[in-house]
Amino acid sequence: MGWMRKVEPLKFVIQRHDRDGEQPHWDLMLENGTVLETYRVSLPPEDWGDRPVEAVKIFDHPLKFLSYEGSVNKGKGRVEIADCGTYRLIEKNETQQQISFEGNLLKGEFKLRLIENDRWEIIGF
Repeated sequence: MGWMRKVEPLKFVIQRHDRDGEQPHWDLMLENGTVLETYRVSLPPEDWGDRPVEAVKIFDHPLKFLSYEGSVNKGKGRVEIADCGTYRLIEKNETQQQISFEGNLLKGEFKLRLIENDRWEIIGF
């Protein structure tokens, strides 16, 4: 039996993003090295489950957003933390990630699956 490297859990945050004149959305941010890989989701984390929810890959955010709440978009929007915790990446390739979340709301295993271009879906199982 060979040596196994212990994989430390990574951090995640889900921010509710309100912007003047628009419906709120949620940003799922996954710690990935020195950035937060970010997906825009139209439903809150408590509505993620066994039906697919669309997640659009947007630009990476700095790690400071793991704990940031406040004004964004030059004062035209505001973010607040909807959920946070740790996650473990179980499997990852170019078209799919299998993730185990341990957050306040989001718990258990989910798949983040590529639909096309920057459009993904997240589904629990």
